[in-house]
Amino acid sequence: MWRMGRFSSNDTSRRRERPTERKPPRPIDAARLNEMALAYVARFATSGGKLADYLKRKLRERGWEGEGEADIAGIVARFAELGYVDDAGYARGKAQSLLRRGYGVRRIDQALGAAGIAEEVREDARGSEGERRRAALVMARKRRFGPFGEIGRLDPALREKQTAAMLRAGHPLAHVRAVVNAVSEQAVEEWIDEADD
Repeated sequence: MWRMGRFSSNDTSRRRERPTERKPPRPIDAARLNEMALAYVARFATSGGKLADYLKRKLRERGWEGEGEADIAGIVARFAELGYVDDAGYARGKAQSLLRRGYGVRRIDQALGAAGIAEEVREDARGSEGERRRAALVMARKRRFGPFGEIGRLDPALREKQTAAMLRAGHPLAHVRAVVNAVSEQAVEEWIDEADD
């Protein structure tokens, strides 16, 4: 019998035969649910909707041991009162982050909607017209679209691909056309300045 290290091949095969037995996770009670919620908001900037989704997922995974139904809505409301969860602040921060990375309003709305942010809060977080135009500029520079590209700028097939990419990133068609069809970088800068006036 050939030995490898301290164990023979027979020894390792016996080890594999034994399934590892994991203890099922302990069901959650009201105190543990509150602790989990507190740990989550301490670790992540979050919205009320995302916190509720997290707690619901944990309850599905582990089960409920407390009396009656789990009061997820009560925990979220209490955390909002205490300032641990701020939907408006979360929405502003997330929207500004996406704008700086070059994403448009549609993508911002999708991200905020997925986080459970209400429509009126989303509307306030979308940014000004100038910020949205700057986001289109950021994407064009990053991806070398329109006047920021060098070769084949006038190629219709290439411009079509650039237009499609910017639309997928959530920019409105008017912004996409203004950037992709711009004759120079200065023309794009002037287009942004018009919105700031």
